[in-house]
Amino acid sequence: MSPATFDEIAIIGIGLIGSSLARAARETGAATKVSLYDANEEVRSTASRLGLGHVCDDLKSVCQSADCVLLCVPVGAIEATMQEIAPYLKPASIITDVGSVKESALTAMQAHCPAHVHLIPGHPIAGTEKSGPEAGFASLFRGAWHILTPIPKQGEAYNGAVDRLAAFWERLGARVEIMDAARHDRVLAITSHLPHLIAYNIVSTAYDMESVGEGEVVKYSAGGFRDFTRIAASDPTMWRDVFLNNKDAVLETLGRFSEDLAALQRAIRWGDGDTLMREFERARGIRKAIIEAGQDTDETNFGRNTPDKND
Repeated sequence: MSPATFDEIAIIGIGLIGSSLARAARETGAATKVSLYDANEEVRSTASRLGLGHVCDDLKSVCQSADCVLLCVPVGAIEATMQEIAPYLKPASIITDVGSVKESALTAMQAHCPAHVHLIPGHPIAGTEKSGPEAGFASLFRGAWHILTPIPKQGEAYNGAVDRLAAFWERLGARVEIMDAARHDRVLAITSHLPHLIAYNIVSTAYDMESVGEGEVVKYSAGGFRDFTRIAASDPTMWRDVFLNNKDAVLETLGRFSEDLAALQRAIRWGDGDTLMREFERARGIRKAIIEAGQDTDETNFGRNTPDKND
């Protein structure tokens, strides 16, 4: 096995992403030592029991000797966490995050980041609806995109740190892309944030209708609705922070979605089958492109234990 990318990494936040990072870094040899911290004592205890790495009881202990510190906390907690760890970061270390919103995360971290460390925001396009240290697994990042949004024009040492961080994620199996933070937030607003908002809304609407249907919404839920419920089972704290911190891009995308949805509503009302066919065929083309790009599989009933007879 080739030498580790980092002698020691510090993971702050031992949820799905943090625990998966710990497992992947140890399995691939990307880090010689993995130190972890979580504000929740019970989570720290679980991480110790699972053998995820060296679990610390305070932020100073987890950060002070780390070559790379990874903030795996909700977007809304990034600034406070950065402010707390700033005095303990060693010179030339790398500080990064895994948040789904990059402009606000960058601003929050820059406000407290010491000049002697390299700040490189990042976002792994990977995850499940599960949360907590027991939900993680080493292969989570394998084949997934990891987007880095480095600060432009920072010099040779900083560029070297970006290359090193990219090599770390590639060691975990990820495909690394460099992107401007604002562009990242616009892209993720449509590919991730809006779909989650729609899922939460549809499931909430179904919940309100449950008393009318006398249990039929759950009893006769078809595959499409079940997929929405899976997405809506994601961590509420994380997604609350995502929407509050990427509100401009989300509201812009939501406005466009509302206009397109209104057009489909008109087509249904007026019996405009041509418009419906045109939009449905275009949507099928996007699905085909996603499968061809290796972002999903066309396996029948993928991820489901029972056949869908109602779709």
